[in-house]
Amino acid sequence: MSMLKAIIAEDEHLLRAALSQLLRDTWPSLQLVAECEDGASALEAIAEHRPDVAFLDIRMPGLTGLEVATSAMELPAPPQIVFTTAYDQYAIDAFDRGAVDYLLKPITTERLAATMQRIQSRMGSGSVSPAQLHELLRQLGNTSHQRKTPALTWVTASVGRETRLIMVDDIAYFRADNKYTVAMTADGEALLRTPIRELLGMLDNQVFKQIHRSTIVNVRAIAAVIRDDGGKGILRLKTRTETLTVSQPFMTIFRNM
Repeated sequence: MSMLKAIIAEDEHLLRAALSQLLRDTWPSLQLVAECEDGASALEAIAEHRPDVAFLDIRMPGLTGLEVATSAMELPAPPQIVFTTAYDQYAIDAFDRGAVDYLLKPITTERLAATMQRIQSRMGSGSVSPAQLHELLRQLGNTSHQRKTPALTWVTASVGRETRLIMVDDIAYFRADNKYTVAMTADGEALLRTPIRELLGMLDNQVFKQIHRSTIVNVRAIAAVIRDDGGKGILRLKTRTETLTVSQPFMTIFRNM
């Protein structure tokens, strides 16, 4: 069998490094082409590298592993999916039927070896379908989306020497600015001292959608979606003149618009 390619998506650095090393020890012929710390970078890595296997942590900031997998299934040549989780309530019959696989943390060499055999036996037989993943989401009761704290309704941000209170409903989009985040409103921009990756987990994910690893848009602020021939999208906004680019993997968000 030719060398297979894989990506890892895990938001905890130590766990990501441990899985990477375990894969190298247990499956030396597997080529790790990307190691990602969040769902957005994982989805973009899948689109760029077209891996054969994606090891996805179920709970990550912003896009969860389940959401990454669902979007990835709509890309050409989707990967085999292996979810990693510390929560044994996810280890349900839906996984064991063979559509996808899972690794319960802490991951053991024996369990990883069994997963390796299952993946190899499934190669060439097709990947899990979006419908199967939607069914998995239903069976999980969307427990992976339950938040421990209410979504943000306002933020404090700096505008020059002022610190302002801004309602999140008034923010058209957020963009990353090094280790900080810029909030863009109809009145201008303001600086938040919170990284965009951390901010993702605080927002209402039904209203704020990540469209690029460095951009989160308020869907209520979108005036129009324009698709180009390359699969990317352009967003026109209601309250701002600039347009926003949607990375091709994230266009699945707008497929019903």
